Amino acid sequence: MSIFKINKIMNLILIMFIIYAIFIFINQQTKLNAYSKDISYYSTQIEELKEEKEDLEATQENVNSKEYIEKVAREKLEMYLPNETVYIDINK
Repeated sequence: MSIFKINKIMNLILIMFIIYAIFIFINQQTKLNAYSKDISYYSTQIEELKEEKEDLEATQENVNSKEYIEKVAREKLEMYLPNETVYIDINK
């Protein structure tokens, strides 16, 4: 084989290796971008769930208090004190 053919084969192998490396780099970058989006999404979810947990813990502490029981009775059960006057807005 002549040196010219060997150089041609080496150049072809080098070009194929460079193309393969570029393909791998682009593929890895795409995966990293997807993972970054996932991290952002899950971080937001974690923050929302932490806030919900704090709200539930606050509610749990107040669930047996007289004020909370009265609030639930008024708002959800529509119960009122015996001598209390209730006005109903008929426009609603």
